[in-house]
Amino acid sequence: MERIKIQNIDKRFLRNVPSWENAPVPICMGGDYRALAFCCKPGSSLTFGYKCLRDTKLKEIGMSSNEFIIIKEKFSEKHNWFDDECCFDSLSYCCMRRSGCNRRDSALKRRYPEKSKEEAMTEYFRLKKELASIILENSQNLLSDE
Repeated sequence: MERIKIQNIDKRFLRNVPSWENAPVPICMGGDYRALAFCCKPGSSLTFGYKCLRDTKLKEIGMSSNEFIIIKEKFSEKHNWFDDECCFDSLSYCCMRRSGCNRRDSALKRRYPEKSKEEAMTEYFRLKKELASIILENSQNLLSDE
């Protein structure tokens, strides 16, 4: 399969979040491959499963669901992101909801008790950007400018 190159990303599908300028919107809303960092765990039923493009995007970049899970689980272990109150038991699978998420936000408060909510969100998005890079680096069919 030919390797894909990320370029010319439509600005309508980018947003600025703490510590990540030009972050992708979620995949289901038109985001680019970096948004896989915000996708749910494969193999689980989803409320909005009909909109989910995760498996399609994983196939496009040449990554299996199992490889995706392993990357997110290792990342969670490295950053102490496991939390049984989060969806799929890890902040690695948390979405990008700007308006807040009780599960994510309370998990961040437990992980970073010394930080303000803004500082915790800055750390969350910084690490999500790192996770996105790891996912792209481990893809089989993708060339990245990031």
